[in-house]
Amino acid sequence: MSSFKGRSDVESGSSNSGEPEEEESSNPFAILRTKHASVDRLRRWRQAALVLNASRRFRYTLDLKKEEEKKEALKKIRAHAQAIRAAYRFKEAGDRLRGSLGSGPSRAEAPNGDFPVGQEQLAALVKDRNVDSLEEQYGGVKGVADMLQTNLEKGIIGDDSDLLKRRNTYGSNTYPQKPGRSFWRFLWEAWQDLTLIILMIAAVASLVLGIKTEGIKEGWYDGGSIAFAVLLVIVVTAISDYRQSLQFQNLNKEKRNIQVEVVRGGRRIEVSIYDIVVGDVIPLNIGDQVPADGILISGHSLAIDESSMTGESKIVQKQHAKDPFLMSGCKVADGHGTMLVTSVGVNTEWGLLMASISEDNGEETPLQVRLNGVATLIGIVGLSIAFAVLIVLLARYFTGHTKNPDGSRQFIAGQTKVGRAVDGAIKIVTIAVTIVVVAVPEGLPLAVTLTLAYSMRKMMADKALVRRLSACETMGSATTICSDKTGTLTINQMTIVEAYVGGKKTDPPEKKSESSSMLYSLLVEGIALNSNGSVYVPESGGEEEVTGSPTEKAILNWGIKLGMNFEAIRKECAILHVFPFSSDKKRGGVAGQRDSQVYIHWKGAAEIVLASCTQYMDEHDQTVLLDEDKMTYFKRAIEDMASRSLRCVAIAYRSCEPENVPDGEEQLSKWALPEDDLVLLAIVGLKDPCRPGVRDAVRLCQKAGVKVRMVTGDNVQTARAIALECGILGSDSDATEPNLIEGKAFRALTDAQREEIAEKISVMGRSSPNDKLLLVQALRKRGHVVAVTGDGTNDAPALHEADIGLAMGIQGTEVAKESSDIIILDDNFASVVKVVRWGRSVYANIQKFIQFQLTVNVAALIINVVAAISSGDVPLNAVQLLWVNLIMDTLGALALATEPPTDHLMDRTPVGRSEPLITNIMWRNLLIQAFYQVTVLLVLNFRGRSLLHLNHSHVEAIKVKNTLIFNAFVLCQVFNEFNARKPDEKNIFKGVNKNYLFIGIIGITLVLQVIIIEFLGKFTSTVRLNWKYWIISIIIGVISWPLALLGKFIPVPETPFHVLIIRMFRKRRAGRS
Repeated sequence: MSSFKGRSDVESGSSNSGEPEEEESSNPFAILRTKHASVDRLRRWRQAALVLNASRRFRYTLDLKKEEEKKEALKKIRAHAQAIRAAYRFKEAGDRLRGSLGSGPSRAEAPNGDFPVGQEQLAALVKDRNVDSLEEQYGGVKGVADMLQTNLEKGIIGDDSDLLKRRNTYGSNTYPQKPGRSFWRFLWEAWQDLTLIILMIAAVASLVLGIKTEGIKEGWYDGGSIAFAVLLVIVVTAISDYRQSLQFQNLNKEKRNIQVEVVRGGRRIEVSIYDIVVGDVIPLNIGDQVPADGILISGHSLAIDESSMTGESKIVQKQHAKDPFLMSGCKVADGHGTMLVTSVGVNTEWGLLMASISEDNGEETPLQVRLNGVATLIGIVGLSIAFAVLIVLLARYFTGHTKNPDGSRQFIAGQTKVGRAVDGAIKIVTIAVTIVVVAVPEGLPLAVTLTLAYSMRKMMADKALVRRLSACETMGSATTICSDKTGTLTINQMTIVEAYVGGKKTDPPEKKSESSSMLYSLLVEGIALNSNGSVYVPESGGEEEVTGSPTEKAILNWGIKLGMNFEAIRKECAILHVFPFSSDKKRGGVAGQRDSQVYIHWKGAAEIVLASCTQYMDEHDQTVLLDEDKMTYFKRAIEDMASRSLRCVAIAYRSCEPENVPDGEEQLSKWALPEDDLVLLAIVGLKDPCRPGVRDAVRLCQKAGVKVRMVTGDNVQTARAIALECGILGSDSDATEPNLIEGKAFRALTDAQREEIAEKISVMGRSSPNDKLLLVQALRKRGHVVAVTGDGTNDAPALHEADIGLAMGIQGTEVAKESSDIIILDDNFASVVKVVRWGRSVYANIQKFIQFQLTVNVAALIINVVAAISSGDVPLNAVQLLWVNLIMDTLGALALATEPPTDHLMDRTPVGRSEPLITNIMWRNLLIQAFYQVTVLLVLNFRGRSLLHLNHSHVEAIKVKNTLIFNAFVLCQVFNEFNARKPDEKNIFKGVNKNYLFIGIIGITLVLQVIIIEFLGKFTSTVRLNWKYWIISIIIGVISWPLALLGKFIPVPETPFHVLIIRMFRKRRAGRS
């Protein structure tokens, strides 16, 4: 279990970016978490890895050099932007001194046919940030809107011809992206493999010497066949890599395609960020990304985080009088407002910035790093063996112990020609290098990329967009999921089913009392003003269209049923100041002025708003003191609704003297709205039913050893009712502390107490985003691998801190999405569970491939080494080994790394991040298969002539024997591929008929093997086999199936083999001492 050092300031939500036990580890490949790994840590494992082709091996890892260049480019672009701005100001100051300010850009210039203002002038507005210029030259935001033919309330017309006209004049909201790598680049990178280069040099030398000694007709076969085999390996590798690259490019496009709300023709609609045009009116809310450059139309407490553009982590308040300019790419930190778009795409600073750094730099995953470690270890063993074989073969050759098939010595000192001697030495070097090709599993770390690319593409269909590769595999190790309630466990379609208005329950909720005109007038005014949503009434008549969050929509719909005229109220009342809804305070307020009266309307969590109320308005429009009895009545009403899983919201108001309202925009923005002595108007209960299938999804998680915890802002009773409905709490007896806890109670505990209690928490109600962060930190200190869902801006620290941050695609803000690792596109908890399955599938597929590849490695190495040392010749030559390498590396990875997930994966406990990659079960399987293959093929090698009754000539008999060994060896791998599919299941054929890619690859391998044996003998140094030898080869391959089945009955210890070996050595050492 991992332990983490305490943070100095837990309450502030500071993120722990490193894992102490990792940093102290001497193993450079022991990086359990790449999410916050330091550059030095990442550089260490790259330097430690044994790599034959660096450009290919590190293609999908983070390019550390490019990352540094990217940071430098960002600094330069920001400095450049600030220099331009300074130059504009300097020029304007000079114009003022000459009294020529009025001669700047004017409407009369008409630089464009359709609009009387040019792109350069609009771009200069935001870059220059000169409020005086905006007011004097353009007539403020209203003047700019008129030039752009935009209605500030209803937006642009937005039909196809209008959009086309705007795009033709001002450009589209896209930026040129650097083209992805071409196929030829992948082909070039595949060439960079050191072993393939050596083989190619050897092939050329062999070709030249062969033609020189045997003539062009016969002499080109040896060198030509090796060259052809190398070219085939390069082409197949390049095609495989290119296909992966295209998948990643498509996924990156999806990541960048943000959906934005715009106002067109009076209605709010969602469009892609790429479809925004100059003149669009865009509402901005907390957590949104500013999608283009523009000017503030109206806003309340609007604060923008401009660090992405300026590099300074300073929140900038936006006001008409001071700074109404908005830059693309920045985030809304607080408040809300609307903006007028003035520049899009490359005409914005963000567009220029993105165009210059748009190439994706990649990232590594913990599994990738660990596999590089495995590949390095196997590679060192392989290189050592290959070097030993090289020495032995050269020694045997030059001492005259290596013989030709007819029994004559290949080298006789002083008699053999130099050309023949060199040719013989080249063949030996070729064999040794080919052993390296097979022994060093260069494709092993790249198999992770293949399975991740496949999984990410399939996860898109399962409504999950992966933003960080590492999250995909880490999800397989998740031990707990901290989930939101609203929209994730529930369907997020709210309706008001219960209401208390005028001090009593109204049934049905929309029933209106005729004697309460003032009560209902204040109530609908509060609903209309204190809302982020909107109501669009079609001019042609018909039903109103309500937009906003599900809670806002439900309350607005209720207001409409009570007779609310949203647009009329908004026109009659001036909004003075807004206190945006905050997940910390659980309420939001607005100050509105009608004629000379100022009312402050509050709306929020029922018990919190109720606590601030001292009076309520009864059905006769009288304000009545809230005595103890009435307070108890309302509290019981809230508890009753909450126990039936209703979300409770209270609406209240208070009057304010006009003289107490601050003057001026700046003073107003700092005004703290009075929130005491409120008059209660209504309490409503909103029903948000559980999602269908969520109970089954929770049960599946629990079965898989993943604990689901609900963390919600709703009150404890509502949370309890939903948790019981979803199956997170088993029964009423579970709904007690610490299983069920309130956020403030958890917050009040010490670090040690939080760690202790975190394990037991199933439901946290009335929690703030910081409580979620504290829970994540406490669970991670206990060694958990934590997945967290979040949708709000304030969830960003928890999403960032968690091992896997899951943002909601529909309700999630851009800030939450950018802090996340995976975006759940349908906001559904069932999709989160699918991500867990895919995460486990990634790990399982890699293990299948490792088992398959190591079996081939061990068998091929032992067969060639034993044969080489004992007889000076090898049964598997260079071309044959290259074909085996192709089956093993590229085709094997494609077949096994793309196995779809099965339900069996969810019957296991989560995979520990520090558990060995090669489990005891895998060791058992691969040793059984490798031992069988080595035994059979070595028996054939040394006793094949007599066993097979080969009565041919000595040369022909050896060719038939070696061809049979090669054929049987390849067929063993083909049949063993089925075994590798199910390392721990007895039925290896289960689901194989659904995996068309696997069947296709097996089919292609078999067809090519038949072609190689029957038609390409000259290239591969093989001969045609008759049907009898084909049956023998097939029988040798098929035996691997019953052998694998019998092997699965052999029990294996739970303690990893390497730990048992270490213990054994320690015992021996202790015994000796």
